[in-house]
Amino acid sequence: MAQATLSIDLDALTANWRALDAKTATETAAVVKADGYGLGAPRVGRALARAGARRFFVALAEEGAALRAELGPGPEISVFSGHMPGDTDMIGDCDLVPMINSIDQMLRHVEALPGRPFGIQLDSGMNRLGMEPAEWAALRDIAMEQNPTLIMSHLACADEPEHGMNPQQLRAFREMTDGLDVPRSLAATGGVLLGPAYHFDVTRPGIGLYGARPFLNAAPVVQLDIPVIQIRDVEPGETVGYGNTWTAERPARIATVAAGYADGIHRIMGPKTVLFAEDVPCPIRGRISMDLIGVEVTELAEVPETLQLLGPGQGVDVLADNAGTIGYEILTGLGQRYHRRYRGG
Repeated sequence: MAQATLSIDLDALTANWRALDAKTATETAAVVKADGYGLGAPRVGRALARAGARRFFVALAEEGAALRAELGPGPEISVFSGHMPGDTDMIGDCDLVPMINSIDQMLRHVEALPGRPFGIQLDSGMNRLGMEPAEWAALRDIAMEQNPTLIMSHLACADEPEHGMNPQQLRAFREMTDGLDVPRSLAATGGVLLGPAYHFDVTRPGIGLYGARPFLNAAPVVQLDIPVIQIRDVEPGETVGYGNTWTAERPARIATVAAGYADGIHRIMGPKTVLFAEDVPCPIRGRISMDLIGVEVTELAEVPETLQLLGPGQGVDVLADNAGTIGYEILTGLGQRYHRRYRGG
């Protein structure tokens, strides 16, 4: 079989949720948007619900409807994008909680679904989603009469603990919400790690659940093993891959493995990235192509059936650094061609 295997450790995932939960004295929700950060929202959501998560966040109403079908009634599912045109039936039928981002969304919600729950998202300085202070001041009294279930905002620089934007946003959020009798939420993974001042009533970790920075103590969640299709011996002066970008300077053995940039393995990471045969690093040679990668296995006495790209020797943050990106992009970019194997949960 030429299909690579993406192994997802649900026990490690739930251990990460419990570890982040233990850092606060508040409710810990879970962010499972983008198909559970690329790992499969149905299995991820069910595992986290069994671990004790009772509140989930997704980006879109469609994601919320799919998650509701998996979790059944009970857990609260909040939608970051709010109440968009065309969302009313999904929000009502699937008991979703839109995080209202504007006056227009507020009017749409109370007119279409009067009495149904909603939350409020405020812009405390990120300039992405949520009501700005002036808009909130104009709507605040009306909104509070409708009994929102949560008021939230999002930190722009929480992965940089010393960044001045963190206390600036904390002050802005407090100025907009102090004195209101509504649960509040400001902290995602980075905010949890900033300490109690940022925790409020609900935290909403995302990336830390999946084993990536800024939660440095996270247990690794994913492992990626890629089959070897063919092995060839290359003589000095011969090249490997498109563009002749790598030339052998000595006799070398090259394994061709069955994955590439169509599977979320970014071409740019090739020169800095290795695959592993147990604990032996095997460097990528030549360009990563759509479906195939050349890997030097000269140092191996015997070439295994698979080589490992993600695992104990190399996590998502290493690949992200090699590609000049972040762990979020590595995880959410993992393609659909992998055979996904779940452990635990």
